[in-house]
Amino acid sequence: MEKIWLKSYPEGMPAEIDPSRYASLRALVDDSVAQFADRDAYTCMGKTITFRQLDGLSRAFAAWLQAKGLQKGARVAVMMPNVLQYPVAIFGILRAGCTVVNVNPLYTPRELEHQLKDSGAEAIVILENFATPLEHVVAHTQIRHVVVASLGDLLGIKGVLVNFVVRNVKKMVPAFDLDDAIRFNRMIGEGTAMTLHPVEVGPEDAAFLQYTGGTTGVSKGATLTNRNIVANILQSEAWMSPALMRGDPSEQLAIITALPLYHIFSLTVNCLLYTKIGGRNILIVNPKDIPGFVKELARHKFHMFTGVNTLFNALMNHPDFDKLDFSSLRVSNGGGMAVQRAVAERWKKITGCAIAEGYGLSETSPSATCNSVVTTEFSGTIGLPLPSTEITIRDDDGNDVPLGEAGEICIRGPQVMAGYWQRPDETARVMCADGFFKSGDVGIMDARGYTKIVDRKKDMILVSGFNVYPNEVEEVVAQMPQVLECAAVGVPDAHSSEAVKLFVVKKDATLTEAQIRAFCKENLTAYKCPRHIEFRTELPKTNVGKILRRSLRDEESARTANVA
Repeated sequence: MEKIWLKSYPEGMPAEIDPSRYASLRALVDDSVAQFADRDAYTCMGKTITFRQLDGLSRAFAAWLQAKGLQKGARVAVMMPNVLQYPVAIFGILRAGCTVVNVNPLYTPRELEHQLKDSGAEAIVILENFATPLEHVVAHTQIRHVVVASLGDLLGIKGVLVNFVVRNVKKMVPAFDLDDAIRFNRMIGEGTAMTLHPVEVGPEDAAFLQYTGGTTGVSKGATLTNRNIVANILQSEAWMSPALMRGDPSEQLAIITALPLYHIFSLTVNCLLYTKIGGRNILIVNPKDIPGFVKELARHKFHMFTGVNTLFNALMNHPDFDKLDFSSLRVSNGGGMAVQRAVAERWKKITGCAIAEGYGLSETSPSATCNSVVTTEFSGTIGLPLPSTEITIRDDDGNDVPLGEAGEICIRGPQVMAGYWQRPDETARVMCADGFFKSGDVGIMDARGYTKIVDRKKDMILVSGFNVYPNEVEEVVAQMPQVLECAAVGVPDAHSSEAVKLFVVKKDATLTEAQIRAFCKENLTAYKCPRHIEFRTELPKTNVGKILRRSLRDEESARTANVA
């Protein structure tokens, strides 16, 4: 297949990267902490640790894990939000030769038990705020070692006050009882006195088990090897360089890390990429606290911002956001869900920095495509394949479709996972014989090599034999200034098989159903227009901020069943 996208590459962009530059992710980290030892690495709640401190803390954790008998390849779960203990934990796990299992801190006991049992994790590092679900299920898992962290652990003297307020004033730490658990700071103290023994880790060894959100069935662990992750870091570095390297080369770059680090987008693009280049991660513990988030942004000079559509939108609707200093901002990178044009255009107007939308999945470490980071306009596409990445659009029989026709986006490259953890049957469903991964997303590639997402296969609405893609409907309605958020799903219809139902959160209380219908009639073919409209005060979202259409569909199915 001709790589037509290479003709659209920015000048100087390499067609290929060489992941063999590093034998493992651990080798890349070792190189960075040595090269940038005295630079600031991570900032959280007013406290900063340097790369030298990160080096020492993570080595202590690695030595402690080894002393507890964890062998190469043992799985260690990490269940924390964006706190300083997170990078210490994951780099410690990698340095011990073990595999990181990222866990969403908001998991219910059922979800947590499934992931711990499925991964076979032997140890877990967990923030005390989320320890109660673990208490309920730990006896049913293979967990032998529990490390409990507190929010203030690495904050110095300030941490004592933080822990008091969190526990006693805000009551954010429910009671829990975990026998034989060790506190994070005590573990670090013990590990500091221990010896870290070198473990040989190769490119095909698993670095992360990154679990899918479960929106397509049982949550599965994508096995991401050291080669997968190293490749994606190098791909991302090459792609971001035209913007990140255009300023003062001696200036340390800083990135706003609001998306949770346990999510693959933030993990690779924020945590790991910025470790590679010696940049500083400014960690936002609770990005849902928009007033607090905006205040934190005002304290820092930052060069890159990663986010999802809902986060960009929420920030811009805070009255103080447009008063911030964006003069240093070089890259705004959107992913995780479709960025809507109305949101992107407003972001560019306020910040002066256009959103470069990218695309990827847990199974691709995650980045597969991205728009140019020096773009001045929002393209409405997911951009071009990254270096060493191929994209093809295929029909249901696995055949490539002609340019301009819709089909499933398939991806091949060194960042594509080794497979789903201990699920060869599920792996076989998504991997083609020629090495392409079937994404489950429907897209169209144009003659320049740019791909536009049409929608998830499962989200497509069939109206009288016509395909309606929710993204298109949502994109149109989101252009209405009175609309804050919206989501479209298919509901059963006696006449047309399915009909479009639109859920809307108002930005302007005076917005009416009639106004939405009139706007849709102007901008959408009749069969794409919503037949049903429901106003909501909020929409269900994942912890990353992605709107959960599945939850809305499930609600509608339950409602239909009750009526019947």
